Amino acid sequence: MRYTNLFIPTLRETPSGVNAISHILMLKAGYVRQLAAGLFIFLPLGWRVLNKINNILKEEMEKIGAQEISMPILHPADIWQQTGRWYTIKEEMFRLKDRTGRDMCLGMTHEEIMAWIASKEIKSYRQLPQVWYQIQTKLRDEARPRGGILRTREFIMKDSYSFDADEEGLNKNYKLHEQAYHKIFSRCGLKYYQVESDPGIMGDMESHEFMAPTSAGEDDIVLCDNCGYAANIEVAKSIIKSPDLIEMKFNEIYTPGKKTIKEVSEFIGFDERYFIKSLLVITEKEPVLVLIRGDQEINEKKLERLIGDFTFATLEEALKITGTEIGFIGPVGQKIKIIADLSIDKNLFYISGANKVDYHIQGIQPSKHFKAQWADIRKVKENEYCPKCEGILKIEKAIEVGNIFKLGTKYTIPLNAIFLDKNGKEKPIIMGSYGIGPARVAAAAIEQNYDENGIIWPKSIAPFDIEIIPLNVTDQKTLKIAEDLYQKISEIYNSFADRHMEVLLDDRQERPGVKFKDADLIGIPIQVIIGEKNLKNNKVEIKKRRTKESKIVSINKAIVEIINSYYETY
Repeated sequence: MRYTNLFIPTLRETPSGVNAISHILMLKAGYVRQLAAGLFIFLPLGWRVLNKINNILKEEMEKIGAQEISMPILHPADIWQQTGRWYTIKEEMFRLKDRTGRDMCLGMTHEEIMAWIASKEIKSYRQLPQVWYQIQTKLRDEARPRGGILRTREFIMKDSYSFDADEEGLNKNYKLHEQAYHKIFSRCGLKYYQVESDPGIMGDMESHEFMAPTSAGEDDIVLCDNCGYAANIEVAKSIIKSPDLIEMKFNEIYTPGKKTIKEVSEFIGFDERYFIKSLLVITEKEPVLVLIRGDQEINEKKLERLIGDFTFATLEEALKITGTEIGFIGPVGQKIKIIADLSIDKNLFYISGANKVDYHIQGIQPSKHFKAQWADIRKVKENEYCPKCEGILKIEKAIEVGNIFKLGTKYTIPLNAIFLDKNGKEKPIIMGSYGIGPARVAAAAIEQNYDENGIIWPKSIAPFDIEIIPLNVTDQKTLKIAEDLYQKISEIYNSFADRHMEVLLDDRQERPGVKFKDADLIGIPIQVIIGEKNLKNNKVEIKKRRTKESKIVSINKAIVEIINSYYETY
């Protein structure tokens, strides 16, 4: 492809109000333009990158027997109503009515539609297993689109769905997708982790996420280098040590105006580990008093899985329910439901609110002074101990690039996706769901591969393999050599990517400095620089974008050297 035939609107200045490196560089390098909040146009270079990623997705999906189909973006509401998600998904879903007044929505995911087609077509165990996939547009009304193409309102997803007769079949398809995802992300040049995750609105069974570590990540992942334990912080567990036993007499302490754990700890001289933090929350059913050790924090996702949607009580609600102010609430004598975190040792002595303004109680022994439902509702912190091997845990920021879920019968039972087994007995089809965001893969690749000059694409997903840069296109010798290399390299078969080499020829009449800046900015792996100085000796320069190393080679060996340099790159 010739540069003069391509639309590559590079920018010299960093756009204002843009923070993520991938967002900055995709704008500056002319890969995308923003139409509105969370809505992006992929320009020619950006679309070429997405197509490279999508081709890898298709190849690996078909290797595990997945069949490509296409589902509508516009969905009738009644299918979503049958599974209940029409009512549980809130503002994130785009809803509308058609001209007849029928409720419709724009698909943010396709579990319902896939289960619906399975209910119509799969009737016998002989038709199972099935794996269907699509690469399709999705829409979600994000409250705060951010990070450029990382969190948008319209996005492309590869989503595949498995249909099995039993859990053994589901486990097999889950494992096949897991293995395929490792190949996909490795082929795309990403560093990534497979981590335990929260299934969220998808279901209640096993799930994993594939996370690309980067400082721009919107998720925290907890990692153990010793044994390989990896989990999203929303579900991560850890071991913390209990403090030493200190016996305390059970009595009230006057703590005037001291409401926070820190204030009371400093006032009476006890470490925060000897306190019970009491948080009053309101669920759809009832108020709940949530307890956690004073030096720890509640993990709201873990708590939500236990009690459903909740809000923290207001000052007025707390006064009405407990008869006291927030800051002085405690577990002793409470008649409402109590959930206590496992960080609280049942046999130690603690300090908490006395349910009376300006007073706390010391000497509270959980095994003796209150009853609670005990659960892990604590947020893991760095340098705590691994739950598997007791190694030291670390926390990294990461971008979610893919996920796999065991759905079971969550969607097939409501949509009556039933088959007859070998004995003629009706059974619900068992489903799995597996997603990858191609744009997220592209953004993560940039976040992990850039320098002060621009993008450094992994060669498997770069828009072109090689860029030829003649510095003076008005010089006939320079232009002839550039054209000759362009034609010959384009005819070479790329065994790495199973296609011919893709070459960009910068045939613009621009200053060398402009061409160099643009070449580094757009990030093509190999640059072939043809300048008059080297041409005097019948030589050209080959430069690797990633390492910046370059070599001067003779023209008659240039093609071999260029191809060797390409295969040497990451």
